Amino acid sequence: MEYTIREARKEDMAAVLNLIKELAAYENSSDEVEVEIEDLEKEGFENGNFKCFVADVEGTIEGMALVYFRFSTWKGRTVHLEDLIVRESMRGTGLGGALYQKVVEYGHENGVKRVEWVVSEGNRNAIEFYENTGADIKKNWYTVHMGETAIKKNLKKRR
Repeated sequence: MEYTIREARKEDMAAVLNLIKELAAYENSSDEVEVEIEDLEKEGFENGNFKCFVADVEGTIEGMALVYFRFSTWKGRTVHLEDLIVRESMRGTGLGGALYQKVVEYGHENGVKRVEWVVSEGNRNAIEFYENTGADIKKNWYTVHMGETAIKKNLKKRR
């Protein structure tokens, strides 16, 4: 199988959104995807809020990795890997590893001191893969989210 890992283009965002929706369905969270193609196009290509790499297999986008810069008070600028997704039918082909390597290279090329991401504790295959690449799984840290409803409720309490 021949493939290319490359930077995504604006016209790839429909395929990227399909991969995002496929991941959400896999996680039983299809109803949580609110982002639309226009959001991806605007935030990635007009506002520069993220960089996306795609796995192009003979003209079809079969995987993606979406990253953006963050700032750590301990390390300085870091790269956050928001999602790395490979179409279910293409898992086990090396696409995920190639996308992952591209993200690591991107971080190195940009001089960051850390590449970071979140992995579900139930995703044993990914955890094992990441550990085998030298990544440190922080088991004593929690990921915290405050959704739109909680944000609004929090703000009302402050007024």
